[in-house]
Amino acid sequence: MAKIRKVPVEFRADEGKGASRRLRRAGKVPAILYGGDSQPRALQMDQLLAYRYAQNEWFYTSILELDVGNETQKALLRDLQRHPYKPILLHIDFQRVSETEAIRLRVPLHFLNQATSPAGKTAGVLILHELNDVEISCLPKDLPEYLELDLKDLKEGDTIHVSDIPLPAGVEIPSLKLGREHDVAVVVARKAAEEQPEAPAEGAATAPAPAAAAGKKPAAAAPAKAAAAPAKPAGKK
Repeated sequence: MAKIRKVPVEFRADEGKGASRRLRRAGKVPAILYGGDSQPRALQMDQLLAYRYAQNEWFYTSILELDVGNETQKALLRDLQRHPYKPILLHIDFQRVSETEAIRLRVPLHFLNQATSPAGKTAGVLILHELNDVEISCLPKDLPEYLELDLKDLKEGDTIHVSDIPLPAGVEIPSLKLGREHDVAVVVARKAAEEQPEAPAEGAATAPAPAAAAGKKPAAAAPAKAAAAPAKPAGKK
């Protein structure tokens, strides 16, 4: 069953870039709540609290109950904008959820018992995580915060695919309905490739060894030809 996390927010009346800048200077994060049959509502959150929530995995994969005074709205986090270098959030998007409508969301994969598996205890074997999360579809009440994949029996040469991930009741992976080519690898255990010395390219000329290294004296330079003798004066023998 999905966990519901309470998140305190406030309604705000001012909108626009100027209002958002003023909110950030005041230690608030501008946000919006949209979706469902209701109109979008402009919200704001405490910056420090929102930033702390953003460091937790559950903030991205839980049903969030937004507390606004005496009113509550169930929602999902759909987008979060961070400052490029400052440790602050710039904007948050929440989407309302309906208890009777399926939602799609990417949830993280947690890998168990990797180090104690046969592959994990075999020297020279690499265990590669090809995926770290996967998109699921379910009703809000069935939403898991993460999926677990037990690797206790993983051996060298094994490959675990998306279809091998155990799913809770009411949860499915939509991509598996699109064909076998979407049943991609999640974990691969293979032998690490040994580095081989690079062989010279076929047909490449081998540079000759220096004469001194080969034990031979360098050939003497050919003497220059003697200058031609001056011609004798005519009439003299």
